[in-house]
Formats: sequence, C-alpha cells, structure tokens
Amino acid sequence: MDEQRLLTGPAKLLDHGGNLTQAGWAPYPVLDCNLEDCHFYRLTAFQKMRIKIWDYYAVTTADHFFSFTISNIGYLGMIFAYVIDFKTGEYQEQTVSTPFASGVSLPRRSTEGKTVYEKGNLHMVFEALPGKRTVSVRWPGFAGSELNAEFSLEQPKEHESMTIVIPIRGKRFYYNHKLNCLPATGWIDYEGKHFELTPVTALGNLDWGRGVWEYASHWVWASASGFLADKRRIGLNLGYGFGDTSAASENCIILDGKVHKLGKMAFTFDPNDYKKPWTMVSPDNRLELTFTPFFERVAKTNAVVLKSEVHQMFGRYNGWGITDSGEKIEIRDLIGWAEEHYAKW
Repeated sequence: MDEQRLLTGPAKLLDHGGNLTQAGWAPYPVLDCNLEDCHFYRLTAFQKMRIKIWDYYAVTTADHFFSFTISNIGYLGMIFAYVIDFKTGEYQEQTVSTPFASGVSLPRRSTEGKTVYEKGNLHMVFEALPGKRTVSVRWPGFAGSELNAEFSLEQPKEHESMTIVIPIRGKRFYYNHKLNCLPATGWIDYEGKHFELTPVTALGNLDWGRGVWEYASHWVWASASGFLADKRRIGLNLGYGFGDTSAASENCIILDGKVHKLGKMAFTFDPNDYKKPWTMVSPDNRLELTFTPFFERVAKTNAVVLKSEVHQMFGRYNGWGITDSGEKIEIRDLIGWAEEHYAKW
C-alpha cells in the first residue's frame, strides 16, 4: 500500500500564518478546527466568504434513504433534505437558502456541540453527545406534505472514522470527518407514513466538512453503510478529485466500527451515462467492486456566483475487500451511492 500518513494530536489544524500544520488521515478527529486562523486573502473581510462548512447526515434502510444537511458556504446558508424510496423510485428533495447563512449555526468540532437551523416552523438540529448523535427535524410543507424525524445514531468511543486533511493550492484545504455504519434508533415521518428505525435495519452516516476550496472544484465520492451476510456492519468510503492526496487518501473499508485503510483507488465510470456500472479497484489488490446503479439523483444550481451539478447514483456494490488482518470480505448487494460533483462556489 502507498504511504498513508497519520495525523497526530491533539494539535491545531492551522498555524498562525494560516498554513496547515500537517496533512494525512486518522481514525479519530485529533485536530482543532481553528478556522479563525485562515489567511489566504490580503483582505481578511473576504476570507469568511470563501470558507465552506457543512454537516450532512443520512440514514440507509433496505427500502429508503433519508438525508439532512445544514451548510454555510460563506455567502449563503443551504438547508436541504431528500428522501428516496428504493422500491418505487419516488424521490423528493427540498432546499432552503438563507443569505449570509442567517439562522445557521455549526459547531467548531465534529465531536461535540449543536448544528442548528430554525426559522419559522422549520426546525433542523443535530447534536453530538457522548456515545451518540441525535437528529431532530420538523419540516412542514416539505414536498407538499411534511417531513419530521427524531432519531439517534449510536457512536461508541471506539468506533473509528475517516478523518482527513487535504491541502489545496494557495493555502486552501479540506478537513473532513466521515462516519459510517452508525446504528440508528428512532423514527421518521414522511408523507403520512411512519418509519421506525432500529439498529438491525437502519444505519446512519455523517459527512462533516470544513475547508477553503478553489472556486471551481470537482470530486467523486462513493459510500455505503450496510450489513454483510453474517450481520456484521460493513461500510465503504472512497473518493478523489481535489487537492493533494499524496499524504493520504480517503479510501477505506469500515468493518464493525474498525477502519481498514486503503491507498489509491482506480475508478471507472461513464460520465455520459452514469447509469452504467462503475468499477472501483485498488492497485494493491485490497478491494475490487462493481457498482450497479438503480437510481439517479441529479441536483443542479445555477445562480450568479454559485453553480453546482451533482449526479448521485444509488445502487448495489458487489465484490470483495481484504482487511488489515488479511480476511477476505465478500460484499454482496450492498446498497450505497457513488457521485460525481462539479461546483463553482
């Protein structure tokens, strides 16, 4: 496997000059996200406009995918949710935008604090607590109906994650904490239907991102949280597309809360037809997957300074992976997603 440098801490993400103190990955967050020390523009008043921060929670069941996001991209807050019914193909998504992220609050650390958007009757709150994370949503009028949720995601102290720091040209960077396979307990009400979430049927994930990106950006991200035939929890996090990943990639297998780190991955897909099968293969023969899409989510934004297009494919992963101990894991019909995203933001 190519070198995968470990982050060490506790330490600060940035020094006083706005330079990254280190790059690499870790199975737990070890760096303080001191974004107040960013220094990439001479006119410091513009720096906050270029910092992008978000918390993206999702829950995967055998039949549905539920996603909730609160974000602040500097000059705009974006709050959105979407629901996909895997059996029927029904899909609903709604976004609320708020100038200069009015009403949005995101915490400094991924390990504690509240993420909040509340305006009128719309309420979305995420909280990181010892041993768990909670999601609370009240969204009247969502897609002409309503979307309400109250659930927790179990996160024992020993549950590992993909935490990575990626340098981007010109004092830019991405600090990311991704969690997979968190057992869910609670409920979601959607379009008059009540969905009970239990740890043996529903798994959650978190994409916690903080960074300063180039205006024109591109990335590919693949992820999954599910169960093996023997009921062990299996997760995937794979990706590429931006910054300098020579210190570490974000590629890994997550098995029962343990990260098995991978190096480089070779992705093959057709950008002219995302519905065709994708392949993900590691050159060191640790992972070989075929991803067969069954649903395409397309989200496009075309505003004055903000342009975005994402093709998020949901499908089934089949193949195998090899753990750090040499165990070969057979992956069969694991539901997850793979996406390509272009952004000018």
